Amino acid sequence: MFNKILIANRGEIACRVIKSARKMGIQTVAIYSDADRQALHVQMADEAVHIGPPPANQSYIVIDKVMDAIRKTGAQAVHPGYGFLSENAKFAEALAAESVAFVGPPVGAIEKMGDKITSKKIAQEAGVSTVPGHMGLIADADEAVKISKEIGYPVMLKASAGGGGKGMRIAWNDEEAREGFQSSKNEAANSFGDDRIFIEKFITQPRHIEIQVLCDSHGNGIYLGERECSIQRRQQKVVEEAPSPFLDEATRKAMGEQAVALAQAVDYASAGTVEFIVDGDKNFYFLEMNTRLQVEHPVTELITGVDLVEQMIRVANGEKLTIAQADVKLNGWSIENRLYAEDPYRGFLPSIGRLTRYRPPFEVVEESHVVRNDTGVYEGGEISMYYDPMIAKLCTWAPTRGEAIEHMRNALDGFEVEGIGHNLPFLSAVMDHPIFIAGEMTTAFIEEQYPDGFEGVELPAEALQRIAAASAAMHRVAEIRRTRVSGRMDNHERRVGVEWVVSLQGEDYAMTIDADHDGSTIVFADGTEKRVTSSWTPGDQLADLDVDGEKLVLKVGKIPGGFRIRSRGADMKVHVRTPRQAELAKLMPEKVAPDTSKLLLCPMPGLIVNVAVQVGDEVQEGQALCTVEAMKMENILKAEKKGTVSKVNASAGDSLAVDDVIMEFE
Repeated sequence: MFNKILIANRGEIACRVIKSARKMGIQTVAIYSDADRQALHVQMADEAVHIGPPPANQSYIVIDKVMDAIRKTGAQAVHPGYGFLSENAKFAEALAAESVAFVGPPVGAIEKMGDKITSKKIAQEAGVSTVPGHMGLIADADEAVKISKEIGYPVMLKASAGGGGKGMRIAWNDEEAREGFQSSKNEAANSFGDDRIFIEKFITQPRHIEIQVLCDSHGNGIYLGERECSIQRRQQKVVEEAPSPFLDEATRKAMGEQAVALAQAVDYASAGTVEFIVDGDKNFYFLEMNTRLQVEHPVTELITGVDLVEQMIRVANGEKLTIAQADVKLNGWSIENRLYAEDPYRGFLPSIGRLTRYRPPFEVVEESHVVRNDTGVYEGGEISMYYDPMIAKLCTWAPTRGEAIEHMRNALDGFEVEGIGHNLPFLSAVMDHPIFIAGEMTTAFIEEQYPDGFEGVELPAEALQRIAAASAAMHRVAEIRRTRVSGRMDNHERRVGVEWVVSLQGEDYAMTIDADHDGSTIVFADGTEKRVTSSWTPGDQLADLDVDGEKLVLKVGKIPGGFRIRSRGADMKVHVRTPRQAELAKLMPEKVAPDTSKLLLCPMPGLIVNVAVQVGDEVQEGQALCTVEAMKMENILKAEKKGTVSKVNASAGDSLAVDDVIMEFE
């Protein structure tokens, strides 16, 4: 076995690999850029080597710099994680040239599966079900229209070297096929330096389901079940689960056997994933093969008990698989939520900055359930603008899907993140969405259910009543503490009443509190009673309560006259008042938001790439005003209406915070 492995990656996946290597008694080497000098993976590894400036194209993906780090440390093998150099055949060749093991598949498999046209042809030859389409070179837009008609609309035009949704268009008629061909071709050339386009049938109401395969270099191959990855945003997965709530055993077996056949057709040896698109009738079609470890691999580990990173290392060491297909048993259900540094209330724009508070839920490994959090950050650390926005992958496991979802809901409620925008509220909303609960989601789930973006959650009446009761009980605890303040003036003793009105999400709940040593009984005006018990004390930012025998986890912040409460995707101000205070509060005028209609505000922390207008310019609706870059994404800000630029406050190269004024208009 190897004595030392270098991890050619960063963030949570580097930390994940270190954990398995350490369990196996293998020393680890981290590499890091200037931006990652204090990163968690650097702290966890046995050694760390600096490889350059923050941009990945000057550090993490510069093969020569990684090779220098290998030579310097004497690492015998390299695990590439995912992204960066993980599917780079030239990197694998460079390692082989210096007799360093690549913890991944052979170069030939990477090359063959890395090209969509080549991979589809190999899949067809291996007997894998593929989407009807035209895989040859397409000369021009006229030929694209002719082919599209033969396949039958709708069709998908795709870049052969594509990924991440680039160079991809859907066409429903001749005109869209003509326009889409040219757009895809241009985008592919700009993004990948390869303008080859192919066309295939577009599957309506599709589900994205993938099969995990594991092969060794001795001809053995198995599949470890499937993962449901249909909940995506801009072709990026957000929620995954294993197994899929949609597949039956016969379909699972057919998909698994075809996935292994494809892997063995290219002499695959390592962990890999074969992705399929599945229609409503359980017809499945090959999409692509990822020749690396997937982001969502933990859900497979949780239902099979197989450590995929360990298996990759053993295969790279030349060992035979010790697991046969008959040994693979799918046990229970697992769900993964990807926690991103993206602000759901601002169109999921990237959010960067310091994590002023980062308190994930306690990790649990019990027979009844598991809570696992794969992360590469820590409280006080910084989310950089240079890399992808993933903060953590929160996973739960339980014997049934319903139990796994419930444990995930509670884990999300107990996950504290402050200092940046993040998608925790959105993830909570998905876990409670009836389509997700029913297991009936498609890849269009987010687009269809949140067409205008995410604006928070309106909780149902029963949930509001539970939170109102909990808030009243917490307020009483805080009031009791205030009565015990020393040094009071004589005859100014503070008394805590029993009648209160709790206001939240536009609802008022009048109630009385009957408190005792163990908790509080809340009696609402309609006679409903709620029993609340908790160990919460004023100042705690997380309240773990019991309301009528059911767990309730709230994130709690103090505001004048009440709390800021966050629960199940809702973020609300909760006021707890005496009846007289509540009566007077209704007479108070509403605070009007400031008028920002004549200002261009920066929607995210980022770097100004360029400013396209100057003072005095008349701009039209939809005209590009400037470009802001954050987390590898360029965002073009456009005029919402006609106007004249009166002031420009920023220029190219400036770093701005959220809501900084970029320019003003007359």
